[in-house]
Amino acid sequence: MLQADGWTEQGARNALRAIFDAAVGSADPHRVLAQHLPEKPKGRCVVVGAGKASAAMAAALVDAWPDVALSGVVVTRYDHAVPAGQIEIIEAAHPVPDENSAKAASRILEAVSGLGPDDLVIALISGGGSALMVAPAGAMTLDDKRAVNRALLSSGATIAEMNAVRKHLSLIKGGRLAEAAYPARIVSLMISDVPGDDPSEIASGPTVPDPTTIADVREIIARYGLDLPAAARAVIDSGEETPKTAANAELRIIASPRQALEAAAKTARSLGFTPLILGDALEGEAREAGTLMAGIATSACLHGLPVSAPAVLLSGGETTVTMGKGPVGKGGRNSEFLLSLALALKGRDGIFALAGDSDGIDGVEDAAGAIVTPHTLARMRAAGIDPRVALSHHDSYTAFAAIGDLVVTGPTLTNVNDIRAILIL
Repeated sequence: MLQADGWTEQGARNALRAIFDAAVGSADPHRVLAQHLPEKPKGRCVVVGAGKASAAMAAALVDAWPDVALSGVVVTRYDHAVPAGQIEIIEAAHPVPDENSAKAASRILEAVSGLGPDDLVIALISGGGSALMVAPAGAMTLDDKRAVNRALLSSGATIAEMNAVRKHLSLIKGGRLAEAAYPARIVSLMISDVPGDDPSEIASGPTVPDPTTIADVREIIARYGLDLPAAARAVIDSGEETPKTAANAELRIIASPRQALEAAAKTARSLGFTPLILGDALEGEAREAGTLMAGIATSACLHGLPVSAPAVLLSGGETTVTMGKGPVGKGGRNSEFLLSLALALKGRDGIFALAGDSDGIDGVEDAAGAIVTPHTLARMRAAGIDPRVALSHHDSYTAFAAIGDLVVTGPTLTNVNDIRAILIL
């Protein structure tokens, strides 16, 4: 079916995928890491890291510094490991930590201990590190840590709020890894997945002074009614603060959501679309964001405001999904955003959308996200899916899977948060 400007539906789908792939590709560690490396050290060079991109970052570092003896350990998500010379790669669970998450934290702290002022620690930090590297504080056990993560993930709290709690319950996050490496210099190379690129929030800021306080954490716990294990409450009650300075630490953000959106915009222009970046730090409930974006897209389609067709609305950031007490299906924040968007658009001609997590995994499913077309709702109903019921049950994955419109990339080995693109034809 031809659209008003001559685009076919398949052409619109291809354009969306090209725009998404350009955003993800811009954050490929092999493409961006080498230009941000520090001066080579006089002493030892120890590599540590945590996150979905950490193994790929370690491999890129090995390629960039073939003449430097690199040792150390990084932890990444299962199925995200790649060879990285003599750097040990540990795989662990995400988003809820497992025994390997605790093993990795212990090995990382061991790797940075006993270093001197001529030694260099390179910390490779990316999104997902909070769950992949855990060292519970006080009398907390790994089960306690898992319970905290589950409570946070289902609470509707923002990523910044979740990280504030995690940092105060950890012996390695919130600047404590930098503290453990002292007096060695520690340079953090970071791929940002957080709204606004605040380095203290990326993987809960293990090498960055923590601006949040115990008072902040107590307020977050009260606001969301978090039911934390007794050992976790005892750590909070102790009042111990995270480090507020890190004299030996330097950080460099090597890829970010903003850069990814700019790469997406460049590709959109090459395809004949006018790109409009709405922001790289959008937050809030996924379904509410979907309704809001549908309104903006409709205005653009009907009135040429805030941009005239052919155009693409681009946005990044991380929405949230708050679980209710009813039945819960399968889905992540991107597919939930899209299902809400489709319902609000009501099949309007000339509007197509793709939303996906740049790491290739929307929530805990095997898809990065999905695609919406003017025929999405009709096709779901023909497949026996009631879109409104699916949305109310957080079952968006099932709804898009039924019509073959999931976007499946596999692990991308990077993570610059969500990428959303809405085509206006």
